[in-house]
Amino acid sequence: MINILIDLLSSAAILVGIIALTGLVLQKKTTTNILEGTIKTIVGFLVFTAGTELAVKTLDSFQKIFGEGFGLEGVLPLAEAITALAQERFATVVALIMGLGFIANLIVARITRFKYIFLTGQHNLYMAALLTIILKATGANNVTTVVVGSIVLGLSAAIFPAIAQPTMRKVTGGDDIALGHYVSIGYALSGWLGSKVGSPEESTEDLKLPSWLSIFKDYVISVGLTVVILFYISAFAAGQSFVEEQSGGMNWLVFPLIEGLTFAGALYIVITGVRMFLGEIVAAFTGISERLIPNAKPALDVPVTFPYAPTATIVGFISAYIGGLLSMGIFYILKLPVIIPVAVPYFFIGATAGVFGNARGGWKGAIVGSFVVGILIAVGPALVYPIMGTVGLKGTAFPETDFNLIGLLVYYISKFISFLFG
Repeated sequence: MINILIDLLSSAAILVGIIALTGLVLQKKTTTNILEGTIKTIVGFLVFTAGTELAVKTLDSFQKIFGEGFGLEGVLPLAEAITALAQERFATVVALIMGLGFIANLIVARITRFKYIFLTGQHNLYMAALLTIILKATGANNVTTVVVGSIVLGLSAAIFPAIAQPTMRKVTGGDDIALGHYVSIGYALSGWLGSKVGSPEESTEDLKLPSWLSIFKDYVISVGLTVVILFYISAFAAGQSFVEEQSGGMNWLVFPLIEGLTFAGALYIVITGVRMFLGEIVAAFTGISERLIPNAKPALDVPVTFPYAPTATIVGFISAYIGGLLSMGIFYILKLPVIIPVAVPYFFIGATAGVFGNARGGWKGAIVGSFVVGILIAVGPALVYPIMGTVGLKGTAFPETDFNLIGLLVYYISKFISFLFG
């Protein structure tokens, strides 16, 4: 019996299911709703796990080919990919931080002036993964990692939306919703820069852009195209013999296509699983937060901003991507790990930075603000990446500004405390 209990509680999928079960029971849902929500949560997490295994395998192939071709380490900054790696190593710890961190967010919102409930569940999952990696890199044990990680996640979930809220009010014209996306520092900076270089009266919405650029809004297509191109560039640099050695006999011109599209498929599986199990958890706790926290504001994912300035999303993406390409070139010249500007994070982050820059500085603000953010989401991963290598995680990193700031602060504060009392 003890062994059965240990096996159940050591499963991250079961732990996440227990979190959803608890929330649904506390809301006094029907037995049918409780059973449905719990099972969907567990199945969703298992789907997520399957996607992570496929993503890890494909990422490893890319790393080997890129390294052989250019003699450098190529880093794909994707929160989904680094979370997949963390999930493979520390699944239970990540799950506990995510669940307890959400509860900590409710407590912080209840007792402080930061009345924000962070409902972008996947970003809380990514933050949990980041905190797990960073704390493990300092040598912390599982208990310390879970306790400290949960507290930091709870504070971050309540405070970071407040940083972006002044410009978010300009975007939406109200104060009913907040932005739940851990690039708050970047978005706030984009808005501030916009106010310095332009005027909101000169809006991007008066500009006309080609419709084909909207292709990058489709996650699967943008990931597939980007990674396939990167695989082919790396394969041509590495040469036919090396690529076919890695491919297990598959033609060296076919292998990059299959691997690139496989990576896109893996991330689609990851996202599907994440949405499935987090949708149930968020639903389980939303009702509780509404009853317990008066005047609470929901912090939602970045697509809520896109309808307010659709053209700004494209302007922001292009400008941010140029900033990423420039940074990549500089890293290459300096012989540093090359942070490759993958279209997906650059679209969503750059697009939102464009909306924020436009809200306070029109088209000039959208261009300048998102360009600077595009540089930041390349520099941030470059600074944190060496820390991730200490726990054996390579090939990917978090592009989000808030993740990288929190990661650096937690790491060096933990190291300082260890130095004082170790």
